[in-house]
Amino acid sequence: MNVVFISPHFPFNFYNFTRALKDEGYNTIGIGDEPYNQLENHVKNSMTEYVYVHSLENYDEVYRAMGYIINKYGRIDYLESNNEYWLIQDAKLRTDFNICSGVKSDEIRFIKYKSEMKALYEKAKVPTARYILVDTFEKSLEFAKKVGYPLFVKPDDGVGASLSFKIKNEDELKAFHANKYPSQMIMEEYIDGHLVSFDGLADGNREPVYMTSHVFPNPVAEIVNEKGDCFYYSRKEIPADLEEAGRKVLKAFPSQRRYFHLEFFVLKNDKEGLGKKGDVIGLEVNMRTPGGPTPDMSNYAADIDVYRIWARMLADRPCPYPSTKPKYFVAYCGRRKEHDYEYSLEDIRNRYGKNIVMERDVAPIIAGAMGDHMIVARFENREDITPYVKMCLGDYVNADSSL
Repeated sequence: MNVVFISPHFPFNFYNFTRALKDEGYNTIGIGDEPYNQLENHVKNSMTEYVYVHSLENYDEVYRAMGYIINKYGRIDYLESNNEYWLIQDAKLRTDFNICSGVKSDEIRFIKYKSEMKALYEKAKVPTARYILVDTFEKSLEFAKKVGYPLFVKPDDGVGASLSFKIKNEDELKAFHANKYPSQMIMEEYIDGHLVSFDGLADGNREPVYMTSHVFPNPVAEIVNEKGDCFYYSRKEIPADLEEAGRKVLKAFPSQRRYFHLEFFVLKNDKEGLGKKGDVIGLEVNMRTPGGPTPDMSNYAADIDVYRIWARMLADRPCPYPSTKPKYFVAYCGRRKEHDYEYSLEDIRNRYGKNIVMERDVAPIIAGAMGDHMIVARFENREDITPYVKMCLGDYVNADSSL
């Protein structure tokens, strides 16, 4: 089987996808914008071949690289990046080269554009926030009168939480419309809820072959806009209502043989026209790997290799583990350079050395959401997470782990 993987060198942990593919015996060809001689050895060794392009943004150059690969290896069975930034280009490459597996250009809008997701949420019978695509001030004002303030606006095709913010009143709505934005914005009713995810791998029938859940006590948009610290953690158990909603969404969206990261709100209070306190509300669908070291957190939680499960899934090979149930809670803390913390990294290492499973600097391109330096630790008991997070991040974060 021939598999092309886009950008195996970035993010730092994505070489594990090519490593797992090669270990499963596939011809694994990477396309990336890092010169081969600058790749780390473990990245080089994870592939059958690597094709360098000056820019992954240059479609013509990537297209020519694909032509070279097909001429040498024959028909391509899979092409993936597992990266939200490249989803549209991935789909175009599959379409142009008639790669039958994976999402093509005619389906990509449902997993890329937030407004397009709404119809499939309705198909799945999973409630989601009411919305409009931003047009005139008058239409936005009419929408605000219908759903009430605050409102939440973000790019319809945005990646992460950039240009995402809350509008609390009519003056702020006027100020919003006075600005120009680089892409179409979507406006939604504000949902006061706890952010949780349903993550995993879906097979060719859109059924999970592996699944887990994470809790995000601090809103990502606030972390980015207010330079807050990032903290989230994995759970040992997936609540039944969250799993039910997640499975419905997988069936409605083009999720076959994909990594998925589905975001939901759990309502903090009753919301007229939407649901009762504790109800699960759809937020966003991401048919790609959850961000940062989250796949590695899954590995540490259950002592498994999710990259291997993914690689085997592509060829309908069974999961190699008798159980993927988490044994640990795994917590991510991202510290910022500009914050003055009470405890040093050395203090944290001395106190939690036996729990820390990963520590490294964060790439600047994602540091806005995830902090400049990550520390990941695992614990058998959930109540141990809060003191750990408080030592890492102090007053810069809501360390609540009670969800």
